[in-house]
Amino acid sequence: MKRVALFIMTKKGFEVFLRATEIDRALIDFVVVGTDSNVQNDFSDEIIALAKKVGIPFFIRGSEPPVNENQYIISVSWRWMIIHPTNKLIIFHDSILPKYRGFAPLVNMLINGESKIGVSAIFGATEYDRGNLIAQQSTVINYPITISEAINLNNQNLLKLATNIICKISNNEELVGVPQEEAEATYSIWRDNDDYLIDWNKSANEIRRLIDAVGSPYLGARCLTAGGDTVRIAKAEVVDDVACELRHIGKVIFIRDGRPIVICGSGLLRILEAYLVDSNGEVDYLPMKSFRVKFV
Repeated sequence: MKRVALFIMTKKGFEVFLRATEIDRALIDFVVVGTDSNVQNDFSDEIIALAKKVGIPFFIRGSEPPVNENQYIISVSWRWMIIHPTNKLIIFHDSILPKYRGFAPLVNMLINGESKIGVSAIFGATEYDRGNLIAQQSTVINYPITISEAINLNNQNLLKLATNIICKISNNEELVGVPQEEAEATYSIWRDNDDYLIDWNKSANEIRRLIDAVGSPYLGARCLTAGGDTVRIAKAEVVDDVACELRHIGKVIFIRDGRPIVICGSGLLRILEAYLVDSNGEVDYLPMKSFRVKFV
C-alpha cells in the first residue's frame, strides 16, 4: 500500500526522490513539485522527468490533491506551510536540533566555528523546528571550510537520514519521535544584506569564516573602502600577526604579490580574491598596487 507523498524542490529534494524510487517505488503516492524562479536551477525539471520515467503522478505546488491523514508527507527544501497531522509530516532541518532552530543554520554554524554540522529529521509542529526528533545525522568538520563544501557534506547527512526513514516506512516500522530539550534550544536568525558586511574589528579567523560561509551560492562577504567603493571578498587567508604600535583596524599594512594584507581586530587577513562592485556588475579588484587603502 502506498503511504508517502513527497513535497520537494531543489537538488536535495530530487536526490531524496531518486533514493525513494530505488528503495520502494510503490510506496510513493505522488510528488508535489515546488518551483523557484530566483535560482538558476530549482531542479523542478529533473523532478518532473524522474516522475514521468518511473510512472509516479506529479503536481505543481497549488494543484496537488488532498492528502490522506494516515499518509506520511516527506518535505524536503519546502518553503511553504503544509497542513497535515504533525505526526505524519516529516521535515528535515539543517542543524543538530535543538541548536540553530530557524533560518540559515548551516551558514551560522560555520560563522560560529562549530565543530560539527548535521541534519535533523523531525515531525511537524505548530512552531518552526520544534517538532519531535525522529533521527539525526552529523559530520565532524575542520576549518577552513567553504559553504559549498559544507552543503555537500550536509546533503549526504540528509540523504542518509531520508534513506533510513523511507526504509522504515517501507518495512511498516513505526516512526518514533522524542521531544527536544527546550533548555538547550538556540535560534538562528534570518539574514539580510547587512549580514554580508565585514566587521574588521573582529579577529582574522572570524572574518575568514564569514567569507567562507557566505560565498557561492550566497552573495559573498562585502566591505566598503574609505573612498566609498564596495568590494566583495571571495577568498582570503589568515597570516601571522605583527606588532603594530597603533592598531589601525581595516588598513592595508602589506601587499604581497598584489594581494593586500589587512589589519583586523586581532590577527591579519590576506585577501586572495576580490571584486569591485558597482551598478554595472563586478570587476577584479586585484592585484593591488598601493597599500594606502582602508576598509571600513
